[in-house]
Amino acid sequence: METSSHARRERLEELPPLPRDEEGPVFEAPWQAQAFALAVKLSELGHFSWKTWARALADEISAADARGDPDDGSRYYHHWVAALERLVAGRDLIDLAAMTERKDAWAEAYRRTPHGQPVELRRPA
Repeated sequence: METSSHARRERLEELPPLPRDEEGPVFEAPWQAQAFALAVKLSELGHFSWKTWARALADEISAADARGDPDDGSRYYHHWVAALERLVAGRDLIDLAAMTERKDAWAEAYRRTPHGQPVELRRPA
């Protein structure tokens, strides 16, 4: 038990601090905070090390750069989510087909939702 407790403490020490300014945590949108928290939690649970995560994110940013995506910081958390999706799918933490289906359902819900209204998924019949 001592060893697992020590290993958990070491994993937690690898994790990054929460992005903050003088007023508290800094995210432009709630989904960014959720993506951040999900990556931290999955690493904390031992699904991947923070070094593995950082490498995956760096690879995603490099791939985006090679595609000509703008490097102005506006897409950072989009890269974060893409790297996270690739890691969880590659480690069989999620079914890739189910993830793709859910993403498509959210995209469709977004397209059919009037501006200013909350986006909601349709329930299966």
